[in-house]
This record gives sequence, structure tokens and C-alpha cells, in this order.
Amino acid sequence: MALVCAARRRPLGFGCHEDGALSIHEIAPWAAWHGRLMVAAWIVILPLGVLVARFFKVTPGQRWPETLDNKRWWRLHLALQYSGIAIMTVAAVLAARNADLARSAFPLHGLLGWLVVALGWLQVLGGLLRGSKGGPQPGTEGARNILVRGDHYDMTRRRVIFEHVHKAGGYLAIALAPIVVALGLHAAAAPSWMGWLIACACIGGLSIFAWLQWSGRCIDTYQAIWGASRDHPGNRRPPIGWAIRRFEDRSQSDAHDLQGIQEPKSGD
Repeated sequence: MALVCAARRRPLGFGCHEDGALSIHEIAPWAAWHGRLMVAAWIVILPLGVLVARFFKVTPGQRWPETLDNKRWWRLHLALQYSGIAIMTVAAVLAARNADLARSAFPLHGLLGWLVVALGWLQVLGGLLRGSKGGPQPGTEGARNILVRGDHYDMTRRRVIFEHVHKAGGYLAIALAPIVVALGLHAAAAPSWMGWLIACACIGGLSIFAWLQWSGRCIDTYQAIWGASRDHPGNRRPPIGWAIRRFEDRSQSDAHDLQGIQEPKSGD
């Protein structure tokens, strides 16, 4: 269904036909690139970052819990999310520079789109404010273990708030993004194959998500980093989030003799 231009007496820059219908073949270059970049960010890159963070904190072949705090997932998650947010921001700038045209042509798409952009940047801001990491320091085993106090290890109120906001905001943005993309395709009267291709990508992503969840790969971040021992304070409270796999402490004899309290250090 083609979008009727809001003001037929002046060109909108979207390539209206004489009857006022919008053609994807005549869409302005800024709008075309806005759409391409947003699809790349919100349908491909950012959802991949979510999959990595949720399901690959313990990677296949890792000898967990003998080997803890595998940072591969963390580095990949950061690379994907920062790349996606950067691409999203370029697309948002294109829309902002043509705000009058965009608003008059498809206001609902713009309204929800700015909400998704705000949620995306909230993820970045929240990550910067997540607090320190802390925990037993690598290479200081047994009686010489040194414990560094940190927001994550101690699960302070700051960290708890971060995890609630970060996870809820991220999933909300990922859920809204396909709706915004669909509205954009509808507004641009895009060919049906584009919609089907994006729909297949979304269904494929959801199928992978469901399979990984069913496989039990959603392991608690806290335990992925520090193990299942109840000597760690975060293991004495419920995990934050839904359907997160947590293991019980298999041995009460591995209590850490943590000595030496240091100042917090920044970290995951």
C-alpha cells in the first residue's frame, strides 16, 4: 500500500508520483541509506550482539568451571554493539537532517524510530555507568587470594539497577526495531521481497535464540565469571533476568580464603 504524500503541492524529496504515491525506486538517497543502515544495525548487528552476550559467556570447549571469566564473549559483544550503535547513529543523523520531510511523510515511523535510537544510546550510557568489577584477582590463589571490592562482584545497588535497565531496555529495543523497520518499508512502498527477506531474518534469529535457550546455554554472567561457589556474594541472590541457568555449588570444601581488600577497579 503506497504512502500518500502529506503535501502534494510541494515536493517532499521522497519521489512522489503524480498521484501522490511514494516509490521506492525514486526515494531520496538519504532515505535509502537511512533504511539500509538501520536494517544493518537493528536486524543484523545488534541482535547478534545480544545472542553473544546471552549464550556465549561460556564458549563451546571451555572447561568451565575450571576455566573462568572467558572474555571472548565480552570483547565480541562490545565490538558488535558499538558498531551497531555507530551505524544506527549515522542513520539517525541522516533522518535528523531531513526531519521536516521525514515527519510529514511517516510520523509514526519517526516517533518509534527515535524511541529505539534513545534506547540504543541508553545501553551505551548504562554500560559506562555500570560500576567496577572487583572479585578474586587472577594469579592469587589459595590463602593468598586477594579480593577487590567491586559493584559487580558485590552486586551493589548500582549494579543491580544497571542489570535491570540494561537487559530490559535492550530487549525492548530489539523487539521494537522490526516494527519500526516494517513501518519504514510500508512508508516507502518497498518491494515485497524486502519485507519477506527481513521477516525471514527475524524468524531465523528467533529460531536460533530459541534453540540456544532450549540447549541451556544461557548461563548466569556472575557464575560464568566467578563460578558457582556460594562464597561469592552474587551467588547468594537470584540472578537478574529471565530463564537464566544457574548451577548449585557442587562442593562446600572449595571455600576461598580471601585476604586483602583493595579499592575497586573498572571492569565488566
